[in-house]
Amino acid sequence: MMSRNNLKWATVVVTGMLGVASMSFFHQEKQQADQPPNILLILTDDQGYHDVSYYGTKDLRTPNIDAIAQSGIRFDEFYANCPVCSPTRAALLSGCYPDVVGVPGVIRTYPKDNWGFFNPKEPILPAMLSKKGYHTAIIGKWHLGLESPNTPNERGFDYFHGWLGDMMDDYWKKRRHDVNYMRENDKVIDPEGHATDLFTQWSQEYIRKQAKTKKPFFLYLAYNAPHFPVQPPAEWLQKVKAREKGIDEKRANLVALIEHMDDGIGKVVQTLKDEGLYDNTLIVFTSDNGGHLPSLANNGPVRDGKQSMYEGGLKVPACMAWPGRIRGGRVSDQVNVSMDLYPTLLQLAGLEAKGVQGRSFAGTLLSDSKPTEDSRELYFTRREGGKEYAGMSIYGLRKGKWKLVKNSPYQPMELYDLENDKMEKNNVIEQNPKVYAELNQLLMRHIQEGGSVPWQKPFAINN
Repeated sequence: MMSRNNLKWATVVVTGMLGVASMSFFHQEKQQADQPPNILLILTDDQGYHDVSYYGTKDLRTPNIDAIAQSGIRFDEFYANCPVCSPTRAALLSGCYPDVVGVPGVIRTYPKDNWGFFNPKEPILPAMLSKKGYHTAIIGKWHLGLESPNTPNERGFDYFHGWLGDMMDDYWKKRRHDVNYMRENDKVIDPEGHATDLFTQWSQEYIRKQAKTKKPFFLYLAYNAPHFPVQPPAEWLQKVKAREKGIDEKRANLVALIEHMDDGIGKVVQTLKDEGLYDNTLIVFTSDNGGHLPSLANNGPVRDGKQSMYEGGLKVPACMAWPGRIRGGRVSDQVNVSMDLYPTLLQLAGLEAKGVQGRSFAGTLLSDSKPTEDSRELYFTRREGGKEYAGMSIYGLRKGKWKLVKNSPYQPMELYDLENDKMEKNNVIEQNPKVYAELNQLLMRHIQEGGSVPWQKPFAINN
């Protein structure tokens, strides 16, 4: 694996891995260089792999998310870069593994509980898109720094309207540890209403404003939902209970919170249509990690959920649409990960992604060619505190059909054959010593690379 420094000179826009693209792809690519698309990137928080109704989930309805998948392409083998929030967000915006940009764990209010410092020297997605004339905005959850130099405006976003911190302790009061992290740019605000409704409303207002400028925009809409505490509006909960007779109370609340959010997504997409922007807007939908099992999330036919290095903590729903450019009704089993969105979006905007570890899958989006078999390795790291982790890390590594897992700092490595054991029930590490040795060596190299990057600012231990 190349080091981060050695990657600086390289242009990582890899279409060869994705199969031979058709001539129409290159024609389209030239056209979009002249007229780059608007980009709406929707990231949800802790949404389970199968907590979308396009998988046939019977107790939940997400017609607006389903519509994105149906009008574009659905990815069934899409991974978050980490089973918790901050690292995936760092990877998505930087195009690199989260520990390599200083975010191996969750960024939190108190330094003693903080496990990340987003490297302020990394050129992130909004700053890159601004080179192509984009106006850039984040509405919703940031979770990559609470102070300078890591506030959204300092990291390249022209506009920020949302939440600086991690989870909200209440969707209505909007506080964390009694601190108000709601901002409009650098101004502290205290708006009334449910957080999901506010983020939807602010996104609609932003789109209407940008429609008047004729300038391409990048809107990163990062909902807090459906992260716990699971607090749907009462009318949405009543609707679910009336429809789903006998549903578990806890599950009903989660379904209602997701359906409420899906309704907001529909309103944002409808605003694109109302303003005449829909046809040239690339819409991306995915989640930051697997669903939270104590909230009764549905992670589908995979093992475990949020916080875990098993598939349920890492696999997430994902789909993309761009009318007239991405042929609709397709399903892809190509293995992609959150950091791949960075080079993909830059390529579709007519830019090159240099010095990143993600891989563009633009060829898959714009061509019907079937991707060639993918044998690259994908690394997953999570550092955490408390008695279960004590400041140490857990790991995952997928390469082809093989998955190496260390799901606790205190437990030995495990090896799974995902081709024949999707539920990760049968640990075959003793039967495959050569595979284990190879993957372990690759993982050690990645740990060394990530270990060279500071992930914590100096602090007094009593803070």
